[in-house]
Amino acid sequence: MCPAEEVLALDRVSVSFPGHTVLHEVGFRLEAGEFCGLIGSNGSGKTTLLRTILGFQTPGMGSVRINGASSLTSVGYVPQKILLDPYLPLRARDLVSLGLDGHRLGLPLPSRKRREAVDEMLKAVDAQSFADRRIGELSGGQQQRALIAHALIRRPRLLLLDEPLANLDMRSAAEIVALLRRLCVEQRIAVLLSAHDMNPLLPVMDRIVYLANGHAASGTTDEVVRTDVLSKLYGYHIDVIRVHGRVLVIAARNETEILAAVQRHPAHIAQIP
Repeated sequence: MCPAEEVLALDRVSVSFPGHTVLHEVGFRLEAGEFCGLIGSNGSGKTTLLRTILGFQTPGMGSVRINGASSLTSVGYVPQKILLDPYLPLRARDLVSLGLDGHRLGLPLPSRKRREAVDEMLKAVDAQSFADRRIGELSGGQQQRALIAHALIRRPRLLLLDEPLANLDMRSAAEIVALLRRLCVEQRIAVLLSAHDMNPLLPVMDRIVYLANGHAASGTTDEVVRTDVLSKLYGYHIDVIRVHGRVLVIAARNETEILAAVQRHPAHIAQIP
C-alpha cells in the first residue's frame, strides 16, 4: 500500500461574477491514484471550477494547491469541446506529439526518444490501430483516446477532463471510463472528471464532488449521494433512488412523480434537478 500523497487541494474557493456567485467556499482534496467525479447539472459551475484549478479563473477567496504548490507544471487537461476539421492534415500521433512541446514556436526536431515517447503513450490508451489516421476522421471515442494521450504525455500528476463523455455512446463512454481508471491506477495520477450523469462513473469513482447552488459536497459516493446530503445542498427535498446499480436523483413531491421520472429515464437512471 502506497502512502497517501496529496495532489490537489482546494480550500474555501469562491468565484463570483457580477450579480452571481458561481462557487461558494468549495473545498476538497485528491490523492495520487484517486478517481474523482465532478458531478452537477449544466450551469452548476463544473467548468468554472476546472478553470480555477488551471489558473484561468482567479478565485475571489480561497486557495488552490497542486502537488503541494500553486503550480500547473503537473496538470494535464482535456477540454470540453474541440472541433476538429476532418481535412486537417494532423494524425492522431501528431496530436499526441504536440503534447510534448506544442506550446513552443517552430517545428520540433524528430528524434528517436520523441517517437518512443509518442508510441508509448499511444499504446497506453490503446490507440495504435488509428495512430496514423487524420484526427478529424476518428470516432468520438478514438478522438478522446488521442486527447487523453496528448494530455498525459508529459507525465502529469493530475488529469482534468471537462465532460469527456458528453458526445459518446454508452459503449464508448464505458470504454473511456475503464481506460481512465486503468491509467489512474497504473500511473498513480489523480483524475478529476466532470459529468452531469454520475452513473457511468459509479464503478470506478473513489470519491465524488457534487456541485449545486454554488456549493459542493465531497466524499465517497455513499457519503454524498444521499437524500439528506443532497437535500441540504440543493436547499429543497431531493430523493435518491438506487435501481439495479444505477442512481436516480430527483426532486419529486410524491411516489407518482418518482415513478414517472424512472419511466422517463430507463437507460440513464440519473436526473439532476
